[in-house]
Amino acid sequence: MSELNAIRSEVRDAKRMLVDLDRTLDLVGTHVVQLGQQQTAAREELLALRADFLRFVEQAERTANLQRAEIAINTLKGDLEHQFGHHKVVRRTAVGMLQSFDLGLVSEESVRAVGDQLMVQTPRYWLAPVLVALASWAGDDPDLCVRAVEEAYRRSPHRTSLFMMLVLRRQGRLASAARWLRHYLDAQDPKALNREFAVILEAIAQGAFGPAGMEVVRDRLDTWRHLLLDDKESMVAQVNRWRREMETHVREEELAAEFPRLATTSPQWPQLQRVLAGAEAHQSIIDRYTALMDAEAPPNSRIEDAIDDILDRLVDEYDHEELPLRRELAANESIVQAGGDLAAAEAAFSETTTLDDTRDYLTIQTQSALEPEGIGVSTQTQRLAVAFCHVWMDEAHTAFTRDYRLAMPAKVQMRFDLGGNAGLAGFRPPAWTGSFDQPMNALERSLNQHWDRYAQPYLNSLAFRWGQRLIVPAVVLILVLLFVSAASNVGLGIVIAVFGGVAWLVYLKGAADKARAGQDKARARVATAKKDSVLVLRAAGAELTDWTSRFSAADGKETQVKELIANLATAGAPRSPHERRAVDPLEEN
Repeated sequence: MSELNAIRSEVRDAKRMLVDLDRTLDLVGTHVVQLGQQQTAAREELLALRADFLRFVEQAERTANLQRAEIAINTLKGDLEHQFGHHKVVRRTAVGMLQSFDLGLVSEESVRAVGDQLMVQTPRYWLAPVLVALASWAGDDPDLCVRAVEEAYRRSPHRTSLFMMLVLRRQGRLASAARWLRHYLDAQDPKALNREFAVILEAIAQGAFGPAGMEVVRDRLDTWRHLLLDDKESMVAQVNRWRREMETHVREEELAAEFPRLATTSPQWPQLQRVLAGAEAHQSIIDRYTALMDAEAPPNSRIEDAIDDILDRLVDEYDHEELPLRRELAANESIVQAGGDLAAAEAAFSETTTLDDTRDYLTIQTQSALEPEGIGVSTQTQRLAVAFCHVWMDEAHTAFTRDYRLAMPAKVQMRFDLGGNAGLAGFRPPAWTGSFDQPMNALERSLNQHWDRYAQPYLNSLAFRWGQRLIVPAVVLILVLLFVSAASNVGLGIVIAVFGGVAWLVYLKGAADKARAGQDKARARVATAKKDSVLVLRAAGAELTDWTSRFSAADGKETQVKELIANLATAGAPRSPHERRAVDPLEEN
């Protein structure tokens, strides 16, 4: 008993120790959780501190960028004022002089005095001799006018010719404006046309410079086109752009619903669809460009304002010598507006600056023809651009027609999945394929033979096989009879064998009737599927006949498109001249 009590005492001590250990483990677990929470809090505080530090660094960088930009702006403004402040005076005076010409409120002596003074103060600026030329023009001094114009043209051929062209146009001197238009085009680089060229082209298309201006532009644009197209890559690029235009008239998605049997049974349907859609694009092309040629093109009521805007912008435009400083000033002003954020400032500067906005002639021409809304030109200008692009359009159309004709399949086939048509489990014969280059009666005969060749074995396989099904019960009955006979009870064995055989025969008879019913049902389904497939074959053949007729009619319109493209070559002539608001003309020297 003493040993048992000792053992019990030790057990109690062990239990107490286990309880204490469990409490200790719980306490340790609590401390671990607390440590984890403290660690998480410390990590979050560290991340917040890091984020605050990064924001501080970013703000410090922005502040430094902002300060540097503000200092640079002040410096650049000072440099511009010191180096080109007199240019600003000339530009402001030019605007006033143009207004005085319109209103007639300033004397010729005052205009000449101001022009002479600015000519002395700005020895290299192109606009100064232009002011002298205008003043001498108003004062009827042809010799001084000619010398001043020559000097201005020497300093800046592009700006001087554009300025004189627009001023003469503004005063209604169309013949002289057309001559300056020629000088303006001579000074252009067809690979880098300034942003006002599209508006000038629009004005010419509207007849703002008269028939003479139209003829000058036609000759020059034709020269530019031949010059630029000496580069084979440029030629290919333009033809490809018009080829993409041809592809926009292709409508394939609508044809499958119109030829459902061909679409679902012919492996060549994707080719047939592409070929027919390509041929029917001819009518869409005819509709679009006939509408363009026939569309009313009333004079653009805003074209005069646009021309005057070019003149005003030309007068206010910075000289090439100023551009580097102006560009740097604009970049730093973007930094200030972005609060020192260099990335945002660069994005804003790249989106808003137009100091170097130039386009090549081919780009302006094709955009005017294909995307008139994007470049902001009228229907008349679009017609003019299309007229100049008709050669590329013709080449693109020829390639487009050739490609869809080459896509014509050599033969059109029909493919039937017989098992899927019959809807019978386990009936998976090979698909039947026939070609429509054979007579329809031959195709029907081939399809029927294919059905018979593979359907009859399947139907035979569904028949009830008495011989195979009787072997098992016969063996079982013989074994039972032998077993019972061996037990000296022959009569009982015979009775069991007879009743068992009858029961098995009844069961087999039911199975045979069921198999026969299934076979008859399968035979009916096969017959129906066979009949339906022949009907689908005939329907597909009829659809192919319709497809052929429709393709022939659509493909035959290629000649009409060729004639239309040839007519587009003369589609750019203005329908009526555009008259400007009345002004008091100056005497032309």
